[in-house]
Amino acid sequence: MKVLVINGSPRGDRGATAGILKPFIEGMESAGANVELVNIPKLKINPCRGCFDCWWKTPGVCIQDDDMKNMLPKLADADLVVYATPVYVDGMTGPMKIFMDRSIPLLEGKWEIRDDHCRHPLREGTKAGKIALVSVSGFTELDNFDPLVVHMKAAALNMKREFVGAVLRPCAWVIPVAEERGASFEDVIESLRDAGHQIVSNGRIADDTLSKISRELIPRQQIFEQFG
Repeated sequence: MKVLVINGSPRGDRGATAGILKPFIEGMESAGANVELVNIPKLKINPCRGCFDCWWKTPGVCIQDDDMKNMLPKLADADLVVYATPVYVDGMTGPMKIFMDRSIPLLEGKWEIRDDHCRHPLREGTKAGKIALVSVSGFTELDNFDPLVVHMKAAALNMKREFVGAVLRPCAWVIPVAEERGASFEDVIESLRDAGHQIVSNGRIADDTLSKISRELIPRQQIFEQFG
C-alpha cells in the first residue's frame, strides 16, 4: 500500500501534529505500508487562482509552476492519503487548505451524479483510494474537531475516496509538558501505533483504539489550575 502523509502544521516536525504522526506512521510501516511524509509548509505552493485552466486549457495541468507540480502525481497514485493538521480557527491550517484547493487538476471539469449527488469525476489515472485525518487541538473537548471532520468527510466524497477514520488528540500540548513532570502516556502512544497498523491491515481504525487516543489526559480543572 502506498501512503502519502500530508503534514499541514507550520511547525513541521517540531509540533504536536508531528508528535502523534510519528507512532502512527510507525504503525503503518509495521503493517507493510510504503509511507511518504511531506511537510507542506516547507514547499512553495501558491493559492489557487480559480482560472480553471487545469480543466479546460491544459487538462490536468496547473499553469502555476511551483511544488504542487510534483505533489499531484503523488496524490493521484496514493492508495491512502493522510491529512494531518492542527485545528486552526475551527478548521485546517492555511497551507493545508491551499494544498487541497490546488488538487483540483485531479478532477475533470464535468459533472456526474454519484450517490445521488452532483460531483466531479476523477481524471483518468487518479486512484479512488482512501482518506484519513490526523489532528490535534489545544482545547480539551473532543467536539472542537467537529467542523474539521465534517470538512474532511465532504472533501473525501468529492475526491471519490473513502473516509476511513479520524485520529484526534485533544489538548495535545499537555503530553510533553506533563511528561517533563513525570507523567506517562505510553498507552496513548501505543494506541497511535495500533491505529496506524489497523488502517493498513484492516482498512479502518477500531473505535476503541480511537477512544484510547483521545482519552482524557488530565482533568480539565487540573489543567486550568496548573497550566491556565
